[in-house]
Amino acid sequence: MKGIFGVDESGKGDFFGPLVIARLFCGSRAFGRARRSEGLEEADRPDVPRLAGKIKAVCPHSVICIGPAKYNELYEKFRNLNKLLAWGHARAIENVLEIQPANLVISDQFAAGGIAVKQALYEKGKGVEFRSMVRAEADIAVAAASILARAEFLRRLERLGEEYGMVLPKGATNVIGTGKSFVAKHGRDALVNVAKMHFKTSGQVLAG
Repeated sequence: MKGIFGVDESGKGDFFGPLVIARLFCGSRAFGRARRSEGLEEADRPDVPRLAGKIKAVCPHSVICIGPAKYNELYEKFRNLNKLLAWGHARAIENVLEIQPANLVISDQFAAGGIAVKQALYEKGKGVEFRSMVRAEADIAVAAASILARAEFLRRLERLGEEYGMVLPKGATNVIGTGKSFVAKHGRDALVNVAKMHFKTSGQVLAG
């Protein structure tokens, strides 16, 4: 089947919640259906969960969710967000290649030329062309992967909030008040379970 793989992530700029990486194969038939979804590149559109369901129904995919506690553990290991992203992207690529072979993978350019991702790939992944692009969401496969990643991020963020009995906001601004309320309710040590601790925001939340 002709088609391409797209990979994208969600949550890397959000203080609360996980990092989610999605990878999918967009074949010719799925391409035609997805192309008719106007504004597909808008990952924060209100119908993201519904659209994600439609995409999953026609595209082989893999979604990797790295919860905050594990994310913080991995960040301590890699000490660099791009290296962590490269590791996650490579794992997602390998997962889908097990389901659907392909010759081309397109990803957003979060590191120069995608070198870090290429180096993190295993045998199957090293056999495909990897293309890292600025504004890769303009490609239909990457846009669809972005929708899958955002839908899973939003679902996990909501579930995390329910677990701790409070609404955890998206983004990295206007989150300090919620962070301080969380610490007051659950303690400083629990923040690692819901937030990305390398953000400067964590210092502001824990100050005072």
